Amino acid sequence: MVTYKGKNLLIDCGPDFREQMLRQNSPNLEALLITHSHYDHVGGVDDLRPYCALGDSFPLYCRHDVAEDLRARVPYCFAEAPYPGVPAFTITEITNRPLRVADIDTVPLEVMHHSLPIIGFKIGNLAYITDAKTIPECTLQIIRGIDTLVINALRFKEHHSHLSLEQALKVIEEVKPRVAYLTHMSHDIGPAAETALRLPEGVKLAYDGLIIHIPDPE
Repeated sequence: MVTYKGKNLLIDCGPDFREQMLRQNSPNLEALLITHSHYDHVGGVDDLRPYCALGDSFPLYCRHDVAEDLRARVPYCFAEAPYPGVPAFTITEITNRPLRVADIDTVPLEVMHHSLPIIGFKIGNLAYITDAKTIPECTLQIIRGIDTLVINALRFKEHHSHLSLEQALKVIEEVKPRVAYLTHMSHDIGPAAETALRLPEGVKLAYDGLIIHIPDPE
């Protein structure tokens, strides 16, 4: 969840969403940005129903392929005559062009999840990238020198669709953020206390419930 200019934007909505929001005292949400439609990134979409109260539809922003998958995955949310009480969503299909979400400038970031094109997001001085295996030069140009970079690092060994720790560190070295947080880690990343000792300065392991304060861009 990114809080910027007094608004809360949610990036992805995994199966733990309900518990995560309860721990945060159920904050208001303006919109959901979706990187891609794999279950661990959209499995909690049905739990957005409290944010669709009083008949309002909740805004989702995603690629065309993600929109098609969601309509097939939760068709009751998009029925012509929906059952009373089901979540109601308004989908805005996005490309790699910058857009405004809840009056916040948002830049989609093209990355590849093996052969699947997906997107990360740049919001203010934050770049959020998950599930990437390769990052094109056009995206690197956008995020070079960013204050805070969140990027996936699945494990030490090579993986066909995710960056390994070594590969993620190479991206961080090229982007040169002030600080980088590693996310989307598997158990193969090892005990956090031990792995943290192997990371270069300015690179940290993220964890559920972590709060990061990011300075506004000048």
